[in-house]
Order: sequence, then C-alpha cells, then structure tokens
Amino acid sequence: MEQKRYIVGLGEALWDVLPEGKKLGGAPANFAYHAGQFVGSENTIAISALGEDKLAEETIDALQEHHLNYLMPRVAYPTGTVQVQLDEQGIPTYDIKENVAWDNIPFTPEIEEIAANCKAVCFGSLAQRNVVSRENIHRFLDKTPADCVKIFDINLRQNFYTKEIIQESMRRCNILKINDEELVLIGRMFGYPGLDIENKCWLILGKYNLDMLVLTCGTNGSYVFSRCEALSAPTTSGQMSFQETPKVEVADTVGAGDSFTGSFCAAILSGKSVPEAHRLAVEVSAYVCTQNGAMPQLPEQLLSR
Repeated sequence: MEQKRYIVGLGEALWDVLPEGKKLGGAPANFAYHAGQFVGSENTIAISALGEDKLAEETIDALQEHHLNYLMPRVAYPTGTVQVQLDEQGIPTYDIKENVAWDNIPFTPEIEEIAANCKAVCFGSLAQRNVVSRENIHRFLDKTPADCVKIFDINLRQNFYTKEIIQESMRRCNILKINDEELVLIGRMFGYPGLDIENKCWLILGKYNLDMLVLTCGTNGSYVFSRCEALSAPTTSGQMSFQETPKVEVADTVGAGDSFTGSFCAAILSGKSVPEAHRLAVEVSAYVCTQNGAMPQLPEQLLSR
C-alpha cells in the first residue's frame, strides 16, 4: 500500500486573545485547516508543541472540533498566547508572548516520519525566533522528499527575525510568500531598496532559485511571479499573475493570509495553473475576511472549485 503523504503546517501553535474572547490561531494550524478543506482533513497536519497546562487541553479540543490532525508534543513551557488588538478597519496588531511551548518544538521520531512523507509544508520566520524550534524546523525541511513543495510564508512579526533566519529559510523553500510591507523591509535589509516591486520580486526569485514568489498587497491586489505555468510545467521565461482584491465587508483579517496560502497550495498540488490557483486563493481569503476568526467553514461554491 502506498504511504500517505501529508500537507503540513509547521511552527507556532497559539491562542489569539481578541477583544471578544480567545480563538485558536497560529499560521500552521490555519494553513493546514484551509488546505484540508480542499484536500480532506485526513491529508493535512499541524505540527508544533504544547505546554502541560489547561490551555494545551483547550488547544486539543479546538483542533478536534475543527477536525484538524495535529502532532504537538508536550514540553515544559506554557502554551503560546498572543494579545490581538484590532483597529477601526479590523487590522490586527500582536503582542506575542515569548519562551513558550512552540519556541521549543522537539524533533521526535513521529515528526521525522511525517517529514519523510511530506507532500507540502508551510513554515514562517516567527517559529524560528528560538534556536530549538529553528534547528528542528530546518531538520524537518531537510528530511522532506525532493519533490516536496516548501512554502516560506515569511510573516515578519515585531522584532522576531534576523537577516540570517530569512536567508536560510529562502534557501530551503521553493515558494516564498511575502506582503508589500515585508518586501520593503527585505529590500532594505538585502541592499536593494531602490528597485520597483516587480524587479525586486524577480531578483529574489532568481537569487534564491525559487519556483514562485507570492506577493500580497492588501487592498491593492496580489501577484504571483513564477517560473512555471503549473507545478510540473516549467517555462523558459517567467510569468506574472495579478489579481485584484475583492471589495468585501471586513469582520477581521486574522488568518486571511493563511487561508490564501492553504488554498493556493491545495490548488497547485491538484494540478491547477498558477492563475487558477491564484484566483481561488484571492476569493478564499476575501471570504475569510468577512468572517470572525481564522478558521471559518468555506462555502460550497469555493470548495467545489
């Protein structure tokens, strides 16, 4: 029997403590949840670490309620929390607690086995702020099969990143996801602040030998710069896909970016072209913005795509 292969969200597991109460968050669980709505939850898994506390039990209850597979060993640190403040437009700012369970993700035999059978993995910079998780995320990435899709959703938060962490992650990924503000920071950090958006993206794509670079610009649309028409169809010249951002009534934007990445990944893996996958991702993230919290159930008209 053929070994099952997983789509993995790898990194921080935490609770977003919002003004109206707390909700399970963290990019890896959000990513795995949304990818799972398209490929089946049995084919996705969120990997992190939890504390030996009441919040860990609540995390497991919430993951099970969302039918989300998880591999989250218990460690002797508190389960992660983030204080989220929303402004009048529903845009969040975060206070991310330090020295918590997801800063100390172990590399267990079970996690190693998932790495060896990984079809796609999404990871970010935040979970690499501590050396323990950083080294074990690198070990996971290095154990994945050659055809594994590795998405670095850069996700710069507060001061929890360095140039070295970003460069090392770019070397290990084949798809980079970044937003316009992060692109400005990266341009300054890497010494090419004067380039326009497109040239910056093509430069990064070429320098790090990426298959794709996904750039989101909030209400100003999003781009996919790509060296392939679909996952298994490389081209001799690059392609650019642009999609307008739909105008919707925003409830909050928490998790919208992760829903974009999860649905884009699922669509690319299913053989959709880059523009088709891009269009779906834009529509999914727009819908998530109209809902409260990061993990709403998507409507059938999106799932049937």
